[in-house]
Amino acid sequence: MTQTAQTTNITQPKRVPELVTGTRRPRRRSPVRRIRVVGVLFILPAAAYVAIFHLFPLAYGLYLSFTTYDPQSRSGPQPVGIGNYTKILTDPVFLSSLLVTAKYVLYVLPGAVILALILALMVNRGRRGVGFFRTALYVPHVVSLTAVSMVWLWLYSEQGWFNQILRAVGIGERQFLLESGTALAAVAVMRIWKALGGNMVLLLAGLQSVPRELYEAAAVDGAGGWAKFRYVTLPGLRGMLTYVVVTDIVYLAQSFGEIYILTRGGPVDSTTTVNYLIYKQAFQFNDMGTASAMGFVLFALISAVSFVSLRQMTGRGGRR
Repeated sequence: MTQTAQTTNITQPKRVPELVTGTRRPRRRSPVRRIRVVGVLFILPAAAYVAIFHLFPLAYGLYLSFTTYDPQSRSGPQPVGIGNYTKILTDPVFLSSLLVTAKYVLYVLPGAVILALILALMVNRGRRGVGFFRTALYVPHVVSLTAVSMVWLWLYSEQGWFNQILRAVGIGERQFLLESGTALAAVAVMRIWKALGGNMVLLLAGLQSVPRELYEAAAVDGAGGWAKFRYVTLPGLRGMLTYVVVTDIVYLAQSFGEIYILTRGGPVDSTTTVNYLIYKQAFQFNDMGTASAMGFVLFALISAVSFVSLRQMTGRGGRR
């Protein structure tokens, strides 16, 4: 047995430590690191798109806002500092366009939100045919703004339905889009109709997320329909109402398509919003520097108004 043990010890090779031989085992990537690499690869196309088509134009526009630049000239952008900003803040045309934009938002926003809330309350009840009613109300939202504007351009025309109704009831026809007193309101009516479907669907989703137990508890306490709406429905809808109001403000303050198709900013600049004025300044007068400055002033105002609206509607405006 002693001889066998000695033979075994002689024939068995000794293990040499890896540090001595210089060979290392290949490291395996951890699952977490592998997931991160795959995630970055998936994000890269979207990140490249945002960087090329959003961030770079934004940075270049900010640069142009401090220059004077005519694309038809060969001189390129010429730095002027804050000259463009000081010029537009004292320009009566720009200030007038700000006022028109504010009026347009105030015309559209209450109707687009309140009417959408009423419609959402109506279609929230499980009645027969309510699915078709929801779909019919949502269709205008999915149709392009250009197509809707073209249809309403005909409705407001001399042979359109609105003038036909006025003639049928004995009232003379009106030039809705050619009169300073009615042009902006006429465009606002179209935009309210366009926004109702999208706002209704969002508010309907908010209504259906309110727990039914709260209504049952309110009924046990003797609350009527108005009390339930005030103390249960509205608090439950606060988050969705805030989202609808803020997004509507952002979109309405940037209105361009309906203005371009229906009125072209007229008559007498009564419907010239800031976005339409930016278009004219950039592509009619070839003044890219001033147009860029107008765009960033509009961006700052929209951000400020949205921030204030967000704080007020979420109940944080009065906190210290």
